[in-house]
Amino acid sequence: MLDTQPISCKSLENFFYVNGKQLEHQYVFHLSDFVTWEQREHAADYVLFEKNLGSYLSIDETSLSQGELYTVITNKEAKGRSGCLVAMIQGTSSDYINKILSKLSRESRLKVKEITLDMAGSMQQIAKTSFPKAIRVTDRFHVQQLASDAVQELRIRYRWDAIEQENVERALSKETGKSFKNERLANGDSLKQLLARSRYLLFKPQHKWTPSQFHRAELLFERFPDLEEAYKLSRELADIYSYSKIKGVAFTKLARWYDKVEKSGINSFQVIKRTIQNHYASILNFFENRSTNASAESFNAKIKALRSQFRGVRNIEFFMFRLSKIYA
Repeated sequence: MLDTQPISCKSLENFFYVNGKQLEHQYVFHLSDFVTWEQREHAADYVLFEKNLGSYLSIDETSLSQGELYTVITNKEAKGRSGCLVAMIQGTSSDYINKILSKLSRESRLKVKEITLDMAGSMQQIAKTSFPKAIRVTDRFHVQQLASDAVQELRIRYRWDAIEQENVERALSKETGKSFKNERLANGDSLKQLLARSRYLLFKPQHKWTPSQFHRAELLFERFPDLEEAYKLSRELADIYSYSKIKGVAFTKLARWYDKVEKSGINSFQVIKRTIQNHYASILNFFENRSTNASAESFNAKIKALRSQFRGVRNIEFFMFRLSKIYA
């Protein structure tokens, strides 16, 4: 089936010289079956499509309007196309969402074999309660993002220190009547520029660095060896995910990684270590089928694109109707 691309009445206005606002009103209340849609009454709170339940699901959250969060459950086998939307429920409260999901037949929910999710406690509780036979898999990218954030946190802290040091030196030069000369490194950067411009190279594996990034990294790690250690820990965690194909092997490698984190003494990585320990079982489940939440992230991107195309969500019920027509 071809992946359909929705268009707005406003765009038709530009091409066919019609009144877009009037056309939209006619479509909502006369041309479409929105008025008689069976889920219209509760669409602002939730929509459910039991027929789209499959063996492999993803669960995530998305912002629909003015920061209002909705929990979204999608069927991976539909690959982001028609039939992928299983449920979209307002809020992230596990009690409320489980209550709504209980409207789906227990028989259908017991057929779910695997569900991928992030490390939020509410998501874990939803999966455990509503899909009790499903293996829960913590998305690898949420784990890796924690490690990347820890590296960037350290870089940003050093950058603030460098900015403050420059401010102090400028003030001292002004008091003494001397001209201020900022130290320039071998690549032409000042220290604060070095820390600012190193942001992207710290996200990338070393073999993808450009020659200028190699030079910048040498200067950076020479001055901040613990930043180099944090970068290596982050890359080692990514490599465990990328190259470990067997659950037992991954378990052993994670244990060794824990030892390195313990010896590093870097506080943010100690937090990551404890977080991983709290989600150990679902993290290791990744290495069974190497399932990720990429389909959920892709669906969230489609929701944002549709929201942007229609210039925001003024009518939540109708927006849900459009989503269901395209993806349910």
